[in-house]
Amino acid sequence: MYDFAVVGVGPAGARFARRAAESGYDVVAFEQGTVGTPLACSGHVSTDIWEYVPGDAKTELLQNRVYGARFHVGGPDSAAYPFYKREEISNVIDRVELDRTLASCAREAGADVREEHTVVDVDERHDGVELTVSNAGGTETVRAKMVAGCDGPTSRVRRQCGLPEPAEILHGVLAFDPDPDDGDFVDVHLTAPRFFAWRIPRGDAGVEYGLAAPPGRSVNDLFDRLTDAYGVETEHFCSGAIPIGPPERVHGRRVFLLGDAAAQTKPFTGGGILYGMTAADCAARTVDPDDPGTLREYESAWRSELSREIALGHWLRRAYSLPGPVQRLGLRALSGEIGVHMDRPTSFFSREHLAKLVGR
Repeated sequence: MYDFAVVGVGPAGARFARRAAESGYDVVAFEQGTVGTPLACSGHVSTDIWEYVPGDAKTELLQNRVYGARFHVGGPDSAAYPFYKREEISNVIDRVELDRTLASCAREAGADVREEHTVVDVDERHDGVELTVSNAGGTETVRAKMVAGCDGPTSRVRRQCGLPEPAEILHGVLAFDPDPDDGDFVDVHLTAPRFFAWRIPRGDAGVEYGLAAPPGRSVNDLFDRLTDAYGVETEHFCSGAIPIGPPERVHGRRVFLLGDAAAQTKPFTGGGILYGMTAADCAARTVDPDDPGTLREYESAWRSELSREIALGHWLRRAYSLPGPVQRLGLRALSGEIGVHMDRPTSFFSREHLAKLVGR
């Protein structure tokens, strides 16, 4: 019996597998396909990402440096409201290679990471969890004291263990223009219903275009309008679900959720890489596979780290649905040099940012 079985080897799953293995636990991790594929997530992240990968990985992962964002209430020809810093705010990275790097870190720490292994059944019991795993050789049964469900927004672990669903699921799409662009600003368009569209320069890797919207909206049509407005042809179209709003509970008797499976994402952007890995670190610090009671400690720990940011993120997102004239007024008043952190809405009230506002 393993101490931990990890279902899903995205950033949150790989991070937890690494940290648990480093603590001396016997860890097995299953990825249903090849780690990092298919791509279903943007690679625009805060510079905090470098705290989670080996120092020499930055050369391979970094594609571009970003210093700010231009917000638009309309399309690319509409007025732009810039928000910027004098130092880099964020980086654009190779998203597929990030997953592979994090999985390699887990392997090097001692975790048994198995690709092309699909967990098809999860049976949570009082003394452990039994997983049925399908692979090229057939099926096998794996037992673990605890299971970390890191299997994304439509998590099988969450459903089969009867854990509550996220508050909302958005539909996100993205694709790429291969022409290089080393611009240092992203463009954000408040044109998608209840969310936004984006353009991200990726250096030699080209340009990423994307948007997200609630289910039922024709996101493909909205995406075509975006790229037509920019006059570009894109390739490598990707589509995926974006969970927003963590449920009231993300653990069972011997199962706990991490990352997108727990909707540990930013409500105002949909990004979840850093939030998921933050929660993974909380789990690695608090969960004892021999003591199911520690799952409550994990629940408390990750909410202590992220709940204020998520709550403020919901308030920020409400601005996306304000009438156009109100959006323009707010953007005009707030645009300029900023002192905020892209993962932490609470930094809007930081001394650094308030000084920038007062100094205008």
